[in-house]
Amino acid sequence: MACGWARSSAARQLPLRLTSGAFFLNSGLSKLGADEATAERLQQFAATTYPFLGRHDSHKFVRLLAAGELAIATTLLLPVVPAAVAGVALTAFSVGTLGLYLRTPGMRQEGSLRPTEQGTVLAKDVWMLGIGVSLIAEGVYEHR
Repeated sequence: MACGWARSSAARQLPLRLTSGAFFLNSGLSKLGADEATAERLQQFAATTYPFLGRHDSHKFVRLLAAGELAIATTLLLPVVPAAVAGVALTAFSVGTLGLYLRTPGMRQEGSLRPTEQGTVLAKDVWMLGIGVSLIAEGVYEHR
């Protein structure tokens, strides 16, 4: 019975882990080749909400961001990584991006959670939160 549960659990997780893992892999690899202007723009945007992110050189910031995204991709795409571990990594990242969405001026319509045109880029990341929490729940249930 446990073996059957493990297979069905893996089958349920597969679409979540593959789609979000592929997204993070692409995003991380793209940032590895970021030019100086892109690096500065990304760092300035992040530092408006999280000022401590502005303390380092922009190129180093983008390399660290890329490394973080590639690490998350790895946790999602490697089936040996437990669902709860992958879910925690994804949830933590999504909380950070949703923090940008909620705290950056111009991302939301006045007095609402609804995104502006500019805010849609970050608001759509709510799917990551849902996937992360689902993986955590699946992982906790697997180990009961």
